[in-house]
Parts: sequence; structure tokens; C-alpha cells
Amino acid sequence: MAQTPALSLSDPRQAHYQEVKSRIHEQLLNRLNLERLSQVKRAEAEPELRQVINTLLDKESESNPLSLYERESIVVDVFNEIFGLGPLEHILLDGEVSDILVNRFDQIYVERHGVLEPIDAVFKDDRHLMRIIERIVSTVGRRIDESTPMVDARLLDGSRVNAVIPPLALDGPVLSIRRFRTDRLGAQDLVNNLAITAPMMEFLKACVACRLNIIISGGTGAGKTTLLNVLSGFISEKERIVTIEDAAELMLRQRHVIRLETRPANIEGKGAIKARQLVINSLRMRPDRIVVGEVRGDEAVDMLQAMNTGHDGSLTTVHANTPRDALYRLDTMVAMANLNLPDKAIRHQIASAVNIIIQVSRMSDGSRRITNISEITGMEGDVITMQDIFVFDRQGLNPQGKVQGRFRATGIRPKASEKMASAGIPLPASLFEHSHQVN
Repeated sequence: MAQTPALSLSDPRQAHYQEVKSRIHEQLLNRLNLERLSQVKRAEAEPELRQVINTLLDKESESNPLSLYERESIVVDVFNEIFGLGPLEHILLDGEVSDILVNRFDQIYVERHGVLEPIDAVFKDDRHLMRIIERIVSTVGRRIDESTPMVDARLLDGSRVNAVIPPLALDGPVLSIRRFRTDRLGAQDLVNNLAITAPMMEFLKACVACRLNIIISGGTGAGKTTLLNVLSGFISEKERIVTIEDAAELMLRQRHVIRLETRPANIEGKGAIKARQLVINSLRMRPDRIVVGEVRGDEAVDMLQAMNTGHDGSLTTVHANTPRDALYRLDTMVAMANLNLPDKAIRHQIASAVNIIIQVSRMSDGSRRITNISEITGMEGDVITMQDIFVFDRQGLNPQGKVQGRFRATGIRPKASEKMASAGIPLPASLFEHSHQVN
């Protein structure tokens, strides 16, 4: 099928195109049995609908001639309006797009390879954008209106959706879609993309195999979930894994995996199931490993307790800009559980539970890098101590605007290497002495 032509409402020809498309869409809806149509797949309804649309276009062309390309584009657009997400539908088919950000009905940005760029697709007006948002949230049993002006939802392909409407959004409805990758990146892909070096990945594989507790730290869009997927792939097929997520993104390929997902409150504000409840329940499910997509609140205390009570080898992510900030975030989240524990007791629990913190960062050129692999070594007084095993040193930009730098081992042999050796996974000393230049 033809793609929608580049649109700009300030272009008279494209404004005319939008008017014609809207009229055809409205006339078609007046003729259709919408209840019957909702029960029919797009492929089954397409031949009949195409015939009706072409008939309407023939009448339209008597006073407003259209090119063959415009006619076919209108057919595709109307199908997308009825069965899909309107002007966003063809963007969802672009596998390189990781985020779709609708700031206003006539301003849409996408992210490709870590770089934001505007696109020419537009909605007709706020009402048009609002109709698409309502379609998204209604498919998951949610509603959005002035009493509930902010909603999280998930598309059928797993993509995460956030919508905010007036009065919270001052310039009209806002829609954000985080794409769900269907092709899971592997360890070698991260090495090939210069996100990490082969020796660093070998070390992380050994950390997972010998059941160290690992926290992946990073900002929004830094690649935390991608790395969590990769590390989860190193877990043995013989182990029972329970995953807990707000929106299911993990794609574990092991056979013995139990997937749990939180549930928001219904339209009456009841029935919410939070991550903490799922973490507590997972401990009754005899897991060998617990993988939490992201710790954001008081579930952190139960996650740490699980790590401290025989469920070693657990994995999770946290929003933070440095490994030290990740510890502060954990400290704060445990305090949110209102257990009235002394600060030192909380930090002692963190220090005894967490073994490795991996910092993931998105560079200014959109690339992702593992900037720190740090080991928790214990406590000195009230302070949790840690040491960097591997770091990425930024060295500026090359003439093409790409970040230059160097991955290097700090030369420190981790305390965990003794546990690795006793588990039959000895690592050579040379692994902790390498460096790798990124130009």
C-alpha cells in the first residue's frame, strides 16, 4: 500500500487533501455498520470497504480532481483511521523508530537511533488526536476524560503509551509511545554497536552465572531494559524465573519463566495491583531468580530482602545517573516503605544485597554506552563502599559529531572473582587490564 504523503497543514494542497480525507471518512462511517465492522478483521473487510471508498472518491473527484497517488493515499489513510492509529499507523511500521512523541496535533517527533527528529505527519486537529487516544485506552479497558486526564496503556505489540489531555496539557492532547522491539538484541549486538566490550560482557556473563545480584542504572531511554534482556539470557535453562513488570517488555527465551505484570486501578479507582504485591507474592512461587523490570517505590524493600534471603542472582533496573545515585535512590525507595528503619540499617541491607551496579548512559550523539561496572564492597561507617571495575572515559567528539572515548579496566580485580572461581567460572587476570578505544 502507498504511504501517506508528507503533510503540512500550511500547504494548501495538503490542507485540501486532509479535508477530502475527513469527508470520505465521515461519509464512510455513516454508511457502515460499526458494530459488525468491529468484529471483522481488516483483511476481511478491506475489499468491500475499498469499493465503497472508491465510489465516494469518484463523486468527490467531480468537483475536486485527485491524482491516482492521492486517491490511493486516502484509501490507506481511511483504513488506518478505522482500524489503526490514523497518521501514526505507518510510523509504527518503521522498525527504526523507538519513540513517537505527539506534542500537539500538528507537531510529531520520532526517535531513531537515539536522535529526535520532527516528521511531517499531522492530525487534523485536537479532536482527531483525541479520538485516536480514546481508541488506544479503550482497548485496555481504560478511559480518559477531564476527571481522568492522564493514562498509561499498552498497545497490542507491547508498546507503552502515555496520554495527557487538558486541563493538564495546556496546548492540547499529548501522546507518547515507547516502541516495543520484536527483535531482541543479543550480547554480540551490544558489542558490535560499541555499547560494551567483549571482556566487559564476559565479566557480566560470569556475574549472572555465579548468581550475583545486579542493578542496572540509567536514565530514560538509556537502554536499561535492553541490557536487562541480554543479561537475563545468561540465566540457566534449569532455573525457574519470575519476572515482574509495569509493562511487559522482557523477552526471556528460557522455558521456565513466569511473567507477572502490575495492574492499574479501574475507572472506579479500585483493583490496582502494585509491584510490591507481586514481589511479595513471587516469593511464594519458589523462584530461583526474580527479575524486576524496574524498581520505583516501596517494592525496593522486598526486592532487597529477597536478594538477602536466598534469592541471589536477581536482576532489576533503577532510574539514576551514576552508580552512587542508584544507591541513594534505593535508600530513598526503602524509606518509602515506612518501616522506620535507621538509615544505617537500610544502607547495610543494600550493601549486603547488591553486588554489582551497571551504569548505562545515552551519549549526546544518541549512542548508548556502559559507562561503569561497579562492585559493592561493603560499608565504612555509614557509607556504602564501591569500586569501579570497568569505566568508559569520554574524550570529546569526532568531526562527524560521534562521541569518542575509551573503555578501560581499572586494574582492580573484583572481590566476586573468588566466588566465580569457586563456581567453576575462573576469569583471567588479563580481563581486568584491557582498554578499547572508540573513535
